[in-house]
Amino acid sequence: MAKDDSKLRLDVDPRTAATEDPEERWLSETYRPKEPNLTLRGVVVGVLIGAVMCLSNLYVFFKTGWSLGVTLTACILAFGVFEALRKARLVRTPLGPLENNALTTVASGAGYMTAGGNMAAYGALLMVLVPPMLTPELWNALEGTFFLDRNPKESLPSTPQMMLWFAVIAAMGVFVAIPIKRQLINREALPFPTGTATAETITTIHAGKEGSGKLRGLLYAALAGAGIKTLVSIFKILPDKLALPVSVAGSSLASWSIYLKTEVVLLAAGALMSFRTGWSLLVGGLATYGILAPVLESHGWIAEVSYKEIAKWTVWPGAAILVSAGLVSFALDYKALGRSFSGLGKLVRRDGGTAQPEEHGIAAVESPGWWFPAGYFLLAPAIILLMGWLFGIPWWAGVIAVVLAVLMGFIASRVTGETDITPTKALGPVTQITFGAVTPGNINGNIMSANVTGGIGLHAADLLTTLKTGWLLGARPRHQVYAQLVGVVAGAMFIVPAFKILIPDPAVLGDTEWPAPSCLVWESISRTLVNGLDALHDSAKVATLIGVVLGTSLAILERYAPARIKRFVPSANGLGIAMVVPAANSISMFLGALVAHRMQHHRHQGMVVPVASGLIAGESLMGIVVALLVGAGIVAQ
Repeated sequence: MAKDDSKLRLDVDPRTAATEDPEERWLSETYRPKEPNLTLRGVVVGVLIGAVMCLSNLYVFFKTGWSLGVTLTACILAFGVFEALRKARLVRTPLGPLENNALTTVASGAGYMTAGGNMAAYGALLMVLVPPMLTPELWNALEGTFFLDRNPKESLPSTPQMMLWFAVIAAMGVFVAIPIKRQLINREALPFPTGTATAETITTIHAGKEGSGKLRGLLYAALAGAGIKTLVSIFKILPDKLALPVSVAGSSLASWSIYLKTEVVLLAAGALMSFRTGWSLLVGGLATYGILAPVLESHGWIAEVSYKEIAKWTVWPGAAILVSAGLVSFALDYKALGRSFSGLGKLVRRDGGTAQPEEHGIAAVESPGWWFPAGYFLLAPAIILLMGWLFGIPWWAGVIAVVLAVLMGFIASRVTGETDITPTKALGPVTQITFGAVTPGNINGNIMSANVTGGIGLHAADLLTTLKTGWLLGARPRHQVYAQLVGVVAGAMFIVPAFKILIPDPAVLGDTEWPAPSCLVWESISRTLVNGLDALHDSAKVATLIGVVLGTSLAILERYAPARIKRFVPSANGLGIAMVVPAANSISMFLGALVAHRMQHHRHQGMVVPVASGLIAGESLMGIVVALLVGAGIVAQ
């Protein structure tokens, strides 16, 4: 059958799926080996877009606790960049759809370095090791040197050490994805919703449909976001918050963090969430800071009326909701878990002698099977060595971590393929609990052991998401593996310096400016595992138990409640996050979700993602500029 280049095949005919070999069908109908995939210009632009997305997502993560996908925004930006270059006659040939896919894979590898499995761990590590009110100069002085011996329990790893750490963890995730790609994508055809949506977007914009409109929406929104941030933080024309002159329990609403922030990044982040998550944030935020917090103050369970003091108490029920809901949802998906283990068995068995020689058919196109063991046995010793050198984790515990990481990576990839959610909220705490038992007393080792399993699972799922896009478009899988490796190494080089520019004093993590809810949860779990529950106030223990019951109940209802009832069931993630971010953040994110919800049946519905992405990029990049100007003494804090 001849290929129709004007319309890429994004679906499978159910009438023939049962009888046809999906890989043979893909080779004959979809695969386009003669079109450019990974190119030098694509790598360069992909790294640059990945750097922008890395900065942008870093900003959003420490504001909201949410990790945003990169691919949809990256493919639109890439299309716009090359259209501008072509019109300026700086490039001769336009960007092709498969070249855009490879470029987007590079950008995703770099930009998604900011996701929870990495930054939740790094932020939590800093919250544990960095003293309050540390100046950037003292922070630099505390860092361990790259080549000399250091005490991993008393000093911070240096910037080069953390770059190396993140690069090795992410690269391991790439190799873990290789042996499960054919099973999850080629044979089982798991949806990987973001990967499918990216393929559809690339197809649409390169066919001349809606591409220019989405690009204009993204660019105008970016200018608006940057402009508002400039007026708020540089010229001080707009206030940074709007609060009603109302008091609750003798303190102003603003003291309880109940006000409206003039940060469009929060509105935009809300627009990218589901409406159920949005209204759950609003309900959780108002209940936490408008009802629960005044009760805490009246009983003397918090030292003062401020967000930071309130969050020291509410983090326990909030974390309990998040972790219990994540674990129960994970356990309830027992069929997916069973398929994970049965799929693992298929990987180590030959197909009854029907497997093709490696140089023929699909095997000549896919990544060779030996890439995974070669990458694993090369990177595993490096990870074990770094775990001991940087974080004081015994070598035998490191061996457990790298073995566990492969299994967790496989499970995380399947869950992502079926639900579009990478379960770091479940896998991270599972590892923390495991290593709390086998390496008691090592709090920083406890946090960073969870980074091994969470980070590897995260990057395996990210590569498979982009490989799903490539599968639908007919791209070369090996080129995408190369692209992802380039991206994760570039992202590892960006992420730590970018963090230090954006947050020069890590003591601000956990305040109203940088709530860092995911970091707060990881840090609190590790402290509890090290110090024991006796260190908690009795009221916090009771609240934690209630949080476990609530999170468990919500996960069960979300799984089994009828559809007509499910939309009224609060999101456990929304409620849990609302308890560890200021109420102002929850209010803004709800408003963004409300606007997006109202636009569901509007003719401009397709503009929600590009406009929201533009607002996030504009404000976050200007936030970096503001941080540099403040550091240089040009702009007042």
